[in-house]
Amino acid sequence: MLEKKITPIIIYLLLFSMYFNGQSQPLEATETHALLHVSVSSMEGNPRAGESISLIGQKTKKSFTGITDSKGKVSLLIPEGDTYTIIYKTIGGNTKYDEMPIPDKKGIFTYQLNISYNPPKTYTLEDVFFDTNKSTLRPESYKSLNNLVELLKIKPGYEIEIGGHTDNIGSAESNLTLSLNRAKAVKNYLVSKGINEKRITIKGYGDTQPIASNDDEKGRQQNRRTVVTITKE
Repeated sequence: MLEKKITPIIIYLLLFSMYFNGQSQPLEATETHALLHVSVSSMEGNPRAGESISLIGQKTKKSFTGITDSKGKVSLLIPEGDTYTIIYKTIGGNTKYDEMPIPDKKGIFTYQLNISYNPPKTYTLEDVFFDTNKSTLRPESYKSLNNLVELLKIKPGYEIEIGGHTDNIGSAESNLTLSLNRAKAVKNYLVSKGINEKRITIKGYGDTQPIASNDDEKGRQQNRRTVVTITKE
């Protein structure tokens, strides 16, 4: 998938100062907690605002999350003595970025984490299911859709298209109608969770854009999908 082609750039810089860019921070490092300054940018060097960055301790399983400001920056206090998995959130879900050790050492430490990436603009939503030949969302779809709701709330500038796709079983006309109704069902769910309907457009593609063969059930299952495209950031 496109997402796997992203090559992250991560730079760790250990500082012995409690200041960042010459300005004091409201958070302060302690003997037990390191202060981590995170800066997120595009691959072209532009700051990425509203990015959800999480660090999850491999020992404790505790999560520490922050959202970048207009300059693409956020600061977190992180307990020492663990290695943290770095996660960023996209429409496709949480994506593992890298790992970062925060050693337990005597003294007060501040770290700088610089992250650069360009997330894909098109995602196939995983685990979004409908009743057979219907546009009724099944309950197991809610987890994936709630992740999308959360991201749209974090990124209020995002506008998206929801595209419905089917396999080739049935007539082309009925498949277009079914795919449109399924896209509409996803939109209705997002709106019910507080997302402004003006930010969402829908389109039914029917069976016109297969990504696998329709000659077997495995391929047909791949073709029955819901795709989200970011149309405006």
